[in-house]
Amino acid sequence: MRVSGVPGAQPVVFAHGFGCDQHMWRLVAPHFEDAFTVVTFDHVGAGGSDASAYDPVRHGSLQGYADDVLAIVRELDLRDVVLVGHSVSAMVAVLAAVAEPDRFAKLVLVAPSPRYVDDDGYTGGFTEADIAELLDSLDSNYLGWSSTMAPAIMGNPDRPELGAELTASFCRADPEIARRFARVTFLSDNRADLAGVTTPTLVLQCTDDVIAPVSVGEHVRDAIPGAQMVLLDATGHCPHLSAPEATTAAIAAFLRD
Repeated sequence: MRVSGVPGAQPVVFAHGFGCDQHMWRLVAPHFEDAFTVVTFDHVGAGGSDASAYDPVRHGSLQGYADDVLAIVRELDLRDVVLVGHSVSAMVAVLAAVAEPDRFAKLVLVAPSPRYVDDDGYTGGFTEADIAELLDSLDSNYLGWSSTMAPAIMGNPDRPELGAELTASFCRADPEIARRFARVTFLSDNRADLAGVTTPTLVLQCTDDVIAPVSVGEHVRDAIPGAQMVLLDATGHCPHLSAPEATTAAIAAFLRD
């Protein structure tokens, strides 16, 4: 965990997605340090986290990761928190805010998906067979899966250095924890939790995201009371890396409202 910015100012907490770590926020988070207390951290199993803190029961659902976020804000005694969650951490942020709404002032959900698997009347972007194949591939060859999937997740094939960075991040993660976190991520269904969010919410959606298509962002926007959505001029699933200026500007504008 890293705390920077203005001591005692309103806190902005950045939570990274699957296969990532807090370093992924380096092009966005520093822009808020002149006016806010900025907190970045690594989920257990990622980055510099202590893998011994992983609990198969606690972290067998996204609620366990939400409880970790709540433990951080309690430990730092943070109130009026702006919680920015990318990808799976968008739903972690939703669960944290539903559990302790008085802690949070605003939510920013970057490329969120409450359910990756298609369902009746809902397009998540993947069939059950797609997800089963993805998880089987991950289980059998994590490094090979990472080198194939990370560039696809990142998008922007004209900028291969972005895919290479995400691949390297995947490969730094604890592989056993990553395999389990992948199952929790891709098999979760948090659609019913969205209506319970009372915190003002911004959805940041990319125009072409193989993991979370625009229809999913629209679903999240429509399901959370009063939520706003900004369609970024960005492609891929990681706009904080591929389009940091647009991502920063959208978050800053939301915080000014």
